Amino acid sequence: MSEIRRDEVHNYRPGPDSEAPLDEGEKVLATYAPDPRRYWVDAGWITAITIVLVAVILYFMGNFDQLPIAAPAIVIGMVARTAWFRSEVFARRWRLTQKRLVGPQGRAVMLLEIKTVRRLMGDVQIVTTSGAKHLIKHLADGAAVVAEIEAARAKRAKVAR
Repeated sequence: MSEIRRDEVHNYRPGPDSEAPLDEGEKVLATYAPDPRRYWVDAGWITAITIVLVAVILYFMGNFDQLPIAAPAIVIGMVARTAWFRSEVFARRWRLTQKRLVGPQGRAVMLLEIKTVRRLMGDVQIVTTSGAKHLIKHLADGAAVVAEIEAARAKRAKVAR
């Protein structure tokens, strides 16, 4: 009979232990962690958008009179979801070094491989030259993070020449 082996993905635990170690001489320039206020604001927006979409669907189904029941149910569900995932979200952080951006789950992006850095509401999206996409979520000031990453990338490009 064959042996059933546990998939490595189930061994993941969020937090600093899941991050790739820094190379020798590598210094952390900045650390990006989720902002609690932004986390709840983002959840509020998702909840509001969901209520509007459900209201439209109920209207076209002819059941708009059920919105007073659906809206509180959506709010309760989204608050429960947001509270449940809070500990996992806040255990994730990204670190900017002079060579790379180090994220959770062993993710690391060399600064010179970054093609695009852009703000998406309270998040920052990083797109690499190979097309890989990474998202730094729930930041208090996404514009400042974009500026820091772009400045570090420009500085690294000068060193590489």
